Amino acid sequence: MRQIIKNAMFINGTKYNIIIEGDKILEITDRNPVVENIISVPDGVYVSPGWIDLHTHSFPKYEPYCSHPDDIGYKTGVTTVVDAGSSGANDIDEFHNMAKKSITRVLSFINISSVGLKVRNELADLSLISLRAIEKAFAKYPNMIVGLKARMSASVIGMNGTTPLKLGKQISRKLNKPLMVHIGSAPPKLIDILPYLERGDIITHCFNEKENNHIFSDQLNVNQKLFEAIERGVYLDIGHGTSSFSYHIAKKAKTENISFHSISTDIYEKNQFNGPVYDMATTLSKFLGLGYSLEKVIHSVTTCPAEIINKKAIGRLEAGALADLTFFTIDKEDTILEDSVGRELNIEKRIKPYAVMIGGKFYECR
Repeated sequence: MRQIIKNAMFINGTKYNIIIEGDKILEITDRNPVVENIISVPDGVYVSPGWIDLHTHSFPKYEPYCSHPDDIGYKTGVTTVVDAGSSGANDIDEFHNMAKKSITRVLSFINISSVGLKVRNELADLSLISLRAIEKAFAKYPNMIVGLKARMSASVIGMNGTTPLKLGKQISRKLNKPLMVHIGSAPPKLIDILPYLERGDIITHCFNEKENNHIFSDQLNVNQKLFEAIERGVYLDIGHGTSSFSYHIAKKAKTENISFHSISTDIYEKNQFNGPVYDMATTLSKFLGLGYSLEKVIHSVTTCPAEIINKKAIGRLEAGALADLTFFTIDKEDTILEDSVGRELNIEKRIKPYAVMIGGKFYECR
């Protein structure tokens, strides 16, 4: 089936017709071909590549870090959710079976612990880190699993120090897949984690304000190691979450030209309904409020995360790409939004999702 989205407004203000055939973008043009199915959106609605949330908890099995992909996905303007370690090799079959029933595209960073978030100290028992089990999972679900996840914070690793990270990196290298590393409360310290990370790996919660373990804790040494990591191709991901995003750190990073790569939410039921996350649009609005351009904000939730997970068919608004699109407005709305430590930011413009298209199918947001 061929469809046309007429007079779609791109984020630079230009308008084009987007022609969709099947599940792909056939053409972006200013001509007006005769197409049977016309999709019209109101004036003032922007279109971008479909939003990709690189850090979510979209496996409903294990509380509290759980939610349903569609509740945090297409209903809120996100076309692809990437689960960040909720599932390990033991339950990847169950996660996959659930994910394929979702409207939202679901991908996964598999937890390096076989039990995933069944327990909250999943890396305290090193026997649960199994190369063989992870290899089998990747072989079985190569399109769903995009990398590995290691939560490197004191409450998770027990007395194991950086050993889980070393094991995770061995598996990451063998499989040639990126490792996403959660930075939390020390030990281990960020400065001890950074040297292990290689091109394509991801630091999530990059603007957290954990005591003595954020990017400005030991400014001279951490900054040096951080810049070295970025220089060799390590990505910085926001991973907002309940306790992992600070306006203070974000503002200081902007002043010192330490730029993030991807904006993600670390969303699950609790911080969706009770805040401070709520949804991706709210998180994006915070970065507009911090002074980042719309172009930077949208790039960080579309093209960049697609690059990080090596999914070349999404994150692009061009001929040949999958027809994954997000439609949204930018409303003038004076409001106050909190970060994860209770600081407030006055917001003058708010991004609000209107609809999405996933694989050529159109859905209105709630």
